Amino acid sequence: MTTNEDIVSELCSRVFASLPRRDQRQRGEQYVRGLLTTPGRKSVRNIASGAGGGSAVQRLHHFVACSTWDWLPVRAALASHLQDIAEPVAWVVQTLAIPKSGVHSVGVGRRLVPQTGQTKRGQHALGVWLTAPAMSTPISWRLLLPERWIRDDGLRRRAEVPERASYETLEQSVVAAVTETRTANVLRRPVLLDAPGAWARPTVLRAFADADIPLVARVPAGTRMIMADRSMPGYGAGPLSAQQLLMSVRGLGRRVEWHDAAQGTLRTSIAVMVPVRTAHSTGVTAERRLYLLGEWDDLWRSPTRIWLTDLAAPVGGLLRLTKVTQRVSHALATTGKRVGLLDFEGRSYPGWHRHATLASVAHAACLLAGAGAVVGPADPATNSPLLTA
Repeated sequence: MTTNEDIVSELCSRVFASLPRRDQRQRGEQYVRGLLTTPGRKSVRNIASGAGGGSAVQRLHHFVACSTWDWLPVRAALASHLQDIAEPVAWVVQTLAIPKSGVHSVGVGRRLVPQTGQTKRGQHALGVWLTAPAMSTPISWRLLLPERWIRDDGLRRRAEVPERASYETLEQSVVAAVTETRTANVLRRPVLLDAPGAWARPTVLRAFADADIPLVARVPAGTRMIMADRSMPGYGAGPLSAQQLLMSVRGLGRRVEWHDAAQGTLRTSIAVMVPVRTAHSTGVTAERRLYLLGEWDDLWRSPTRIWLTDLAAPVGGLLRLTKVTQRVSHALATTGKRVGLLDFEGRSYPGWHRHATLASVAHAACLLAGAGAVVGPADPATNSPLLTA
């Protein structure tokens, strides 16, 4: 019979195979087990207390903050292993705000949190999450650095920020994160971006088109688009806001039932999807047709959410697909908190990335062991890899 111990051992054996030394592989598994079993905050000191304390603190601190092992192969191995045992439905890219009161932790600054529309102080990161019918777990991270951390050579040296790191907009970070993930040979699945941004920009659309990655992204109501269906209201009127276009066709909406991961209940929304073109002449839309997906709780009001996608799919299946972003939020608030995704106390750039990588392995181990998986009812519409019509 396979035990939880066996599951953790097998996972660690696979994902730490790239670490060159045996002691590094042992430290990796020790740290992951500490993240899974240590109560409270997952500091190196607290983790080490369960491994004998004393010299264990120094060894684990060195392994995370000062060692030379590369976290990218570990992330690639994690993604490969997970997609072999839990076929992904989509890859969800979501921002993460980590509150920090001090000024010394790498990347600390004020930045807009897209999901809430509020500016918060702390570290800000971008996570790429694998979502499957019975699993939502992070596989990759990107730390978003404020401009002062890029310009200040002293800050960069103290935090060991590599020369390749530069200031990036949210859109640039998303493209870079997805491109980095694709180099790990992950399966071709839609990328969901549940953070309203300028996803209709030619550079963003071109990047996803060049990588042949289907895109499903939330856009602001004011995003300017052009109706591409001559039978629809608004055709020939030139660029209109996404909200205007969708409000003009709301009468075509259909009721779609979906599972609310946060509440554990079935809910119903009204959804409609129409073909559009960008307001920019780029040639992108000639190659990949774009669609606006609108969702309403109440047709007498403005759409609750608006998505831009190049994925041709039935409207019901596409709307349900967007709801996997809720599973990621729920997984972060529950399992992510449990394994210490937000608990890194070090100050260096490499240390942050190594901790985030190890916490991602612990997150996966927790779900594979059956403790905290984010599972909803079976839904054929979200089990199809690309939801093709």
